Amino acid sequence: MKPIVSILRSLLTKKSDTVGEFQFPIRYKLLLITSIVLLISMSGVIFLASYFFRKDSEIRVKENNIKINEILSLKVKSDLESIKKDVHITASAIFRSNQSANGIAKELFEEDPNFVFIGAYDSNLNPKFETVNDSFLDKYSYQKSEVRAVLKNIHPKLKKSFSGTTVIWNISPFFRNPILCISFPLSETTNTQTILVTLVKLDSLLDAFQTSGPVETFLIGEDGSVLAHPDAKVVLFGVQLNDLPIVERMKKSTVDNGQFRYENKEGEFYLASFKKLGIGGVGVISQVRENKIFEEVNNIQKRNVYLLIVSLSLSFIVVYLFAKSLSTPILKIVDASEEIRRGNYHLNLQATTHDEIGTLTKSFVSMGKGLEEREKLKDSFGRFVNQDIAELAAKGKLSIGGKRKYCTIFFSDIRSFTAISEKLQPEEVVEFLNLYMTEMVKCVQETGGTVDKFIGDAIMATWGALRDHKEHAKASVETALRMREKLIEFNRNRGTIKKPLIKIGCGINTGYVIAGQIGSIDKMEYTVIGDSVNLASRVESFNKETHTDILITESTYQKVKSYFHIISMGEIEFKGKSKAQKVYAVLGKKSDHNAPKNLLELQELVGIEVPTKKAKK
Repeated sequence: MKPIVSILRSLLTKKSDTVGEFQFPIRYKLLLITSIVLLISMSGVIFLASYFFRKDSEIRVKENNIKINEILSLKVKSDLESIKKDVHITASAIFRSNQSANGIAKELFEEDPNFVFIGAYDSNLNPKFETVNDSFLDKYSYQKSEVRAVLKNIHPKLKKSFSGTTVIWNISPFFRNPILCISFPLSETTNTQTILVTLVKLDSLLDAFQTSGPVETFLIGEDGSVLAHPDAKVVLFGVQLNDLPIVERMKKSTVDNGQFRYENKEGEFYLASFKKLGIGGVGVISQVRENKIFEEVNNIQKRNVYLLIVSLSLSFIVVYLFAKSLSTPILKIVDASEEIRRGNYHLNLQATTHDEIGTLTKSFVSMGKGLEEREKLKDSFGRFVNQDIAELAAKGKLSIGGKRKYCTIFFSDIRSFTAISEKLQPEEVVEFLNLYMTEMVKCVQETGGTVDKFIGDAIMATWGALRDHKEHAKASVETALRMREKLIEFNRNRGTIKKPLIKIGCGINTGYVIAGQIGSIDKMEYTVIGDSVNLASRVESFNKETHTDILITESTYQKVKSYFHIISMGEIEFKGKSKAQKVYAVLGKKSDHNAPKNLLELQELVGIEVPTKKAKK
């Protein structure tokens, strides 16, 4: 689309002396559109009012969050300090008295039935005393052994209290009720070798976090677990909110309060604030979804937009008549560009105006004709050369000269082609060759190969010469096996004089070649030359002697031996080679259980007839 953009830019920047040739210059139409834009800009006043209303609502929500946090934090801190105080008084009375711990603690359990358990432990977490609220056990069908088993599980968590800190932890997942565990030293100054542990029901705390408005409040522990929440199930399941941005901000903050706007995983934005209690690393968080607090703002904005649309509709009706003369030609050009993208360069497009759009239309039609001619040339060039070479040449990436490349060269040839040609008319020879070549070339292209040339009935192809190919040797052998399968299928309906059976031989070699445009100044072609090419051609011819259809050299064998069933055909002396060359016959893929197991099965599969004497030999 760059040519279109450049044409538009040149038309819109023409000087005034060229505008005279247009009856309706496009700039006059742009002036009309500009006037409409100015009218629409008046709506900015409405949106500014909505914006300031929104900001005011946001400030009020933030202030409300702070107030809620302050009130709840005072309430929660007071409740926690009261719990610690009651437990401390009860424990001190137990240590001073000769009465049983159960008898003294019973008074506390009767006064506040939310207490479930009180215990004291030494530095080795051995219990100095443990007492459980029997009323709680009877009411909710718990056993004392269950409570003590839970406490043993959380012993590692309680060790932190020996350093003089208070540990607050949600152990509701171990029970069927929301319960809080609080542990703290008996004395924060004189005796940190004894800690007090209590289990308390969270009923009163949960009631404090029940809100009817859009604000959501909850209590977060030092480890990110939810200690109190409007939804009791969140507490019962022991949900942790460490991944919530406001929780992460609170844990990292060096101050005891703060505000934060964040986006959750579902893409919803929240306005949130936190307040640390200064006890056990606990903090209160309040948050509200933006779409809730700005719901009324959005409604007002929508009503204003509706009023604006009604007021501007009459203006748009008048403008429509003028805009139509501008938009219709542009839309036709857009449709024409889509046709060009699909490959249809013959455009049924005519200029209907005498302005810049009309000139653009004529230029667009001219451009389509040019692209059509170039595509036809490219298509014709690709048929007579190679599609990959044609594309590289069209992009200017095909340099003159040769480069040293390590690649795999492939030759195939039809057996007894001269005898077949003698029995057919020339037209019949060309017809069956085209059918044969079409199937074979598909095999080459499907594996990333490049057909170098056709030499009569022979095919020469390469892998890794024109384009880099990591497994060019494997791809070449894979192509030969595909050709074998295609040829077996091709021969199923053949076997007459007019449709003779086709048998081929394939030769493959891997090595260094010179690849590039080779020829004279008047005519050049992209090909590969070198000793490796000659060896591949001679190996292909040797199929006649070995009564095989696919032969590969030692260099190819080393690359593909782990993928294919291959048998050695010995060392062969080839013309032009000072040393004998090892040659191998390819039976099939190792993953193919139906592949020939030996040379005899291969010959039966592809229909190679072996003379009796040679077969015995």
